[in-house]
Amino acid sequence: MRTGRADLPLHTGRAPRWLFERMTSLAREMSLAIVYEHGAGGLLRRLSDPFWFQAFGCVLGFDWHSSGLTTTACGALKEALGPVSHEIGVVVAGGKGKTSRKTPQELQAAAERFGLDPAPLIRASRLSAKVDSSAVQDGFQVYQHSFVLAADGSWAVIQQGMNNSSGMARRYHWLTTPVFDSDPHAAVAGERGEVLNLVAAETSSNRDVATALAREEPSAVVGDIKRMRTLTMPRRHAVRLADIDPERLHRVLLPAYEAQPEDYTSLLAVKGIGAKGLRALALVAELTYGEPTSVRDPVSFSFAHGGKDGTPYAVDRATYDTTIASLRSAVAETKVGHSVKSAALKRLARLERTG
Repeated sequence: MRTGRADLPLHTGRAPRWLFERMTSLAREMSLAIVYEHGAGGLLRRLSDPFWFQAFGCVLGFDWHSSGLTTTACGALKEALGPVSHEIGVVVAGGKGKTSRKTPQELQAAAERFGLDPAPLIRASRLSAKVDSSAVQDGFQVYQHSFVLAADGSWAVIQQGMNNSSGMARRYHWLTTPVFDSDPHAAVAGERGEVLNLVAAETSSNRDVATALAREEPSAVVGDIKRMRTLTMPRRHAVRLADIDPERLHRVLLPAYEAQPEDYTSLLAVKGIGAKGLRALALVAELTYGEPTSVRDPVSFSFAHGGKDGTPYAVDRATYDTTIASLRSAVAETKVGHSVKSAALKRLARLERTG
């Protein structure tokens, strides 16, 4: 889904313990119901849909339009699935702030449990974060990164960036993809704004030239940037060039030169190459070699139990608890149904073998 958007104002505060405990319980029962009915893939697909996820957060009872809906819903989901991860084969790694830095270690442990190779999963985590912090230059600094892993190796990422000057947040959704350099998102939700999109599908030629430039000795790119800064450039280029210091650019580009990346995804994966390095390569590719960049922004519910901030009404605890109990009962019945069906199939298999 690449259309539609949801503006997310930055809000302070946190969910009270009594509410977060209920959010965790309801998130667990909802997730179990979805996985039993549609498999782990069904849960991942829903989490990668910004409209479903927004509705999910609202049903859990958080502020319907707050940036905190993302962080709190992801936190509740992680805590909810921890005790049942072995049962449904789904693990949530990462989280907000410092917790997000633990994602590689948590993915390593989860991969070992599921019998998966952790390397491509850790790489996917780092690349998705790199794209949204450096390749999509939209003014939002990523501070929340949740990686949802299924036992078959499929995954979803929900991460969010903040823009302190505008007081808004932007949420990025990913669903298992082998491609990180050509419209890789499942969706992006947030306020529209000025953006330099280095992973837009239509700018593949710019990426090819930028990758070739990254393999050259950095002084060549630095020289081109110096010349650009002495010319009267179109307004949008001047803005992008303003905070690129040619004297420091050589050091910024050196890791890419030493790595000799084969393609743009490999360039994104180079440690030390961030927004300024990628922007410099993109601008040289556009202004020197005629391969344009893109400014296309990738930005493309209900009130079940009330909201933490009292909008549209205060959380109705009794109704919330009834919902959790009802859903828990439904999940239990579903599990029993699956057990009965499984037992019947096993009996048929035995009959076939004896017959």
